[in-house]
Amino acid sequence: MPAHHPPRPARRAAATRGRRITGVCAVALPTALLALQLGLGPAAQAHEGVGAGPRAASSVAAPDKATISEGQVEEVAPGGVITYPSVTSCLTVTVRLREGGLVGAHASLFQVPGELRSDQILAALKGRVGDRAVASVEVRGAVGAWHPSYFAKAIESYGEGEQVPVPTVPDPDGIARAVSEGLGTAPGLVSVEDVPDGDQVVS
Repeated sequence: MPAHHPPRPARRAAATRGRRITGVCAVALPTALLALQLGLGPAAQAHEGVGAGPRAASSVAAPDKATISEGQVEEVAPGGVITYPSVTSCLTVTVRLREGGLVGAHASLFQVPGELRSDQILAALKGRVGDRAVASVEVRGAVGAWHPSYFAKAIESYGEGEQVPVPTVPDPDGIARAVSEGLGTAPGLVSVEDVPDGDQVVS
């Protein structure tokens, strides 16, 4: 975890921030987008297909606690606790099951090598939930850094010369719609909230 997080106003002023490589904010989003358009995208592109397949709902008993890092999907049993560490430029998506458990995903602006991209994370989360009834879906994190389309087409998937969408203002409604569509849930079940940088603990 970084010793300190960048001031929130700086992230707002830039509209977006770069993603953390193994937890550290190292690249500002505009700079990274420029690199992508010049054909100099992040090395993580080499891992583009890794972890793409959605996981089926697990029949194994879920643990009471889980730490979910960038690009990962995990589940906890009813009464359990999920920790999302060092959330800065990311969004977390927590599905509350009617039976009481939690299934969470840590969506990252840029793919962490070996983990899921932003356009793969919702399919994996949906697969983990399976056919279990959903009570609500909570999206939390750097809302202003995310364009809703990132859930459908990751930044890494844009080719040389292609225009990458950049959010100019926070779009919580658009993000809610994108998450609802990706999970196949009713739009009214999804809430979106911009929260301060740092660890998120959900119970």
